[in-house]
Amino acid sequence: MTASTLTETQVDKGLKPGALSLVSNIVIGVASVAPAYSLAATLGFVVGLVGLITPLVVVIAFIPMLFVSIGYSEMNKADPDCGTTFTWATRAFGPRTGWMGGWAILASDILVMASLAQVASQYTYLLFNATSIGRDATSGWVLLLGVVFIAVMTYICYRGIEISARIQRVLLSIEVVMLLVFGLVALVRVLTGNAPPGHVTPSFSWFNPGAVPFSALVSGLILMLFIYWGWDTSVSVNEETADRTRSPGLAAIISTVLLLGMYFIVTLGAQSFVGVGTTGLGLSNPANAGDVISVLGIAVFGSSWLGQVFYHLLLLMVLSSAAASTQTTILPTARTMLSMAVYKAIPDSFAKMHPRYFTPTVATLAMGGVSAVMYAAMNYISGGDVIADAVTAIGVWIAFYYGLTGFTCGWYYRKTLLSSARNLWMRGVLPVLGGLMLYFALGWSVKADFDFSSGVSYTSWQLPVGPRWVIGGVFLIALGSAVLGVVLMAAWNIARPAFFRGEILNRSTPTLVPDEPVIPGISPPTSAA
Repeated sequence: MTASTLTETQVDKGLKPGALSLVSNIVIGVASVAPAYSLAATLGFVVGLVGLITPLVVVIAFIPMLFVSIGYSEMNKADPDCGTTFTWATRAFGPRTGWMGGWAILASDILVMASLAQVASQYTYLLFNATSIGRDATSGWVLLLGVVFIAVMTYICYRGIEISARIQRVLLSIEVVMLLVFGLVALVRVLTGNAPPGHVTPSFSWFNPGAVPFSALVSGLILMLFIYWGWDTSVSVNEETADRTRSPGLAAIISTVLLLGMYFIVTLGAQSFVGVGTTGLGLSNPANAGDVISVLGIAVFGSSWLGQVFYHLLLLMVLSSAAASTQTTILPTARTMLSMAVYKAIPDSFAKMHPRYFTPTVATLAMGGVSAVMYAAMNYISGGDVIADAVTAIGVWIAFYYGLTGFTCGWYYRKTLLSSARNLWMRGVLPVLGGLMLYFALGWSVKADFDFSSGVSYTSWQLPVGPRWVIGGVFLIALGSAVLGVVLMAAWNIARPAFFRGEILNRSTPTLVPDEPVIPGISPPTSAA
């Protein structure tokens, strides 16, 4: 057996092996991103920052995502563990780095759940023409239905991965078809001269990065990273996938490419159809920034009976997108907690499995419960604006754990990188370059998030003493969740130090990348992990 085919020894966590196919993996990966929801909630803000070069930003943001997805694929070949970044970073850089990688996944998933539930709830009311309720994000009825969505999706995840995958196929089919129809109809109407006043004909000038200040370009890029986030769920279900060393990583790469195609068509179509003005239907209109899809729906499809049918299908698309992502956000979080519990990085109760459904019961229910409580709390803070700030703050965590995975890949394979040109690029150069790009975005984001005057945050807090700084709510949420993670890690280190001593999960007895030279004729010992 060659070194390139050896894998780390794993602990059987009780998940159902072979339950998912490559197609199911891809469906879960794309659905986790919630393309329709992400575009509806974020595209307006991106256009407000970079204007007409938004299609270029779509392409630029794809590059680090593709590079990091290659890193995920390569790491999955060596260690197809549902803990993904947590497990891999622990093996490569040590338990504390790995623990914070796991915490980044948990924090980002919990923070986004409030927004997903709220959008799913609002669009349900809009779908049934209860416009007055659907347009009021802080309505008690919206909150109630949002909590119901979280509960239903938690139950589906509790019942097993196979039923989750089947539901995802239906929801994603609606989403992809309607996204493409929306983008293509908008483009056709522009090219045939049937677009409303303010439309703009596509131009090569839209792909000139020098058309906007560099700071605006980077800020737009950071927001676009959120729109791509979530494809790693296809890797977090690796232990439940047939051909688990190959299919999950391949699904991650394919998912990012599919997302690029969808985002490019929709962005090009929407921008061409209404332009980037700050009034009326313009994508930079602050009144429309939080939901450009429903606002443009009637304009694109018209007010005829057929147009109304397509408009309501569009609403159903965003609703199904948010609902699907609610489900596929619970899936990876529960599996990250499962892996952390198995390796004694969090309490053992999170490793409890259902004997019939083969799902992590405590982890799944805990994720649903915490998400519902967080949603209810954030809905009442600052009139619900903190939910928008929480979504933006997720960008910091996305860049952190995606970038960490890229660095982990390069370091993990460091001693075999020069064995071939393929290994050098796929296991070293591209993943690490993706990580560097994301960490640059992270640093820039933290700087912009700190100052409320930068316009990134909806909420703020002024220092009561000393410099009268007005700190943005996005920075406070990111900092607060980071401090909470460090405190929890320190507390568990005191209570159960074995993991942090490297006694549970480590590479002291490696199989793939030896830390000590291997003597010819003598096989390296297998990992105790």
